[in-house]
Amino acid sequence: MTNEKPNHSFDINKILSKLSLEEGQQVADLGCGNFGFFVFPLARLVGMKGRVYAVDILKPVLDQISKEAKVKNLPQITTIWSNLEIFKETNIKSASLDVALMVNVLNQSDKRIDFLREAVRLLKRGGKLLIVDWQIGDTPLGPPTARRVNPENLKMAALKMGLVLQEEFDAGNYHYGLILMKM
Repeated sequence: MTNEKPNHSFDINKILSKLSLEEGQQVADLGCGNFGFFVFPLARLVGMKGRVYAVDILKPVLDQISKEAKVKNLPQITTIWSNLEIFKETNIKSASLDVALMVNVLNQSDKRIDFLREAVRLLKRGGKLLIVDWQIGDTPLGPPTARRVNPENLKMAALKMGLVLQEEFDAGNYHYGLILMKM
């Protein structure tokens, strides 16, 4: 793990503003990755009465986020180790989240439907799932095109799982964004 933060090709605050987060909400960054880029802004948005779950399969990532949360006095951040490709593996109560995020993680999974199913389990009725991933076309950054997730296929799978599309948006130069709501 490097201490150098990568150059993002999207605006985190712009993306989070689409969620209309409120103080006291329960949110999770599923596959939060290095540095917790979304975790810390989420903690500020939900405030001390809210809860932000930083979920990842890499324990060193979670250790780093936990240490930084302590330094920044953000006790509303809880780190959780989980394999998100296994249904009911994540130690978060079913139907408890107001919002879940999956940012640049589906392209890394060979079990995308299982990953999505676990996210849906965690959301309460009316909860939102934000997905940001790499555009399908060839771009100068990102994973190989064969690993990228077609948003049309993703929308069809989400619909079968009880999610409805609320918004589709350009999440940056190389990313698309989807906001889905659990019915």
